[in-house]
This record gives sequence, structure tokens and C-alpha cells, in this order.
Amino acid sequence: MKKKILAIMAVCGLSASMLAGCGSSASATYADGTYEGQSEIYESEDGSEEGNGYGVVTITITDGKISDCVYQTYEPDGTLKGEDYGKAQGSVANKDYYNKAQKAVAACDEYANMLVANGSLDGIDAISGATINYNEFVEAVEKALDQAAE
Repeated sequence: MKKKILAIMAVCGLSASMLAGCGSSASATYADGTYEGQSEIYESEDGSEEGNGYGVVTITITDGKISDCVYQTYEPDGTLKGEDYGKAQGSVANKDYYNKAQKAVAACDEYANMLVANGSLDGIDAISGATINYNEFVEAVEKALDQAAE
């Protein structure tokens, strides 16, 4: 019985020490300034153009903390995904696709606002319909914050 208790205590102690090294990035300190990060270009595996592109984030650090964030996504050719994203030749040919595309565009501001409010990526989850944007956002933020890390 004593061996079981000792084994359980050893496992708990080991687990606690391992988790201690996994501290939250919210406690990270950053050098004041403005930093930019860009994700890699995403290209869908099925050959469609849905979601293809990349994300760019501009983060401002004030007093060591994230004070502002702007996140925008672009087509692979560098065209900003904005109010026309999801249209074909300037008109809405597929309303469902257009609505999904516009939801992804709107998610950019939501992700940026959540980053400022949280002070880190911790607790920011993907918004349904904007998962590709989320993945690009996380990658771009990590690159920008790597530059800002003291």
C-alpha cells in the first residue's frame, strides 16, 4: 500500500513540475513598439480557392502589454479581403459563399479585439466559419510577438 501511495505521489509531483514549465504566455513581457507578423500562404488541398490567402497582423505594445491589434487577410495575389470578398466579377453569384466569406472578414476584427482584451492568444478560440482565418491569425500573432519578446 505504501508503494502505491509513493508511486502516486511521485507521478503527481512529476506532473506538477512538468506543468510548471507550461506557463501562460499572458505573463510574457514585450518591448514597446509596433510589430508585424504574416502567416504563410494557405492554399486549400481540394483545389478550390475557398479561404486561400494569408493573414497580416500589426500589434502595438505599450508598457509591455498588447494595446492595439489590426488583423487583415489577403488573397494569394495580395488583394485585401474586404467587402467584395466572396463576390464573382463584382456581384454575389453564390449567396451562401458570399455570406461565409464576409463572416470570415468580420472575424478579423473580432480576433484582434480579443487579443487586446486577453493580452495573449490564451482563451481565443476559432469562430465557426472562420477557422482558416483563426489559424492564420495565430501564426501571424506568434511571429509578431516573437519580435516583441524581451
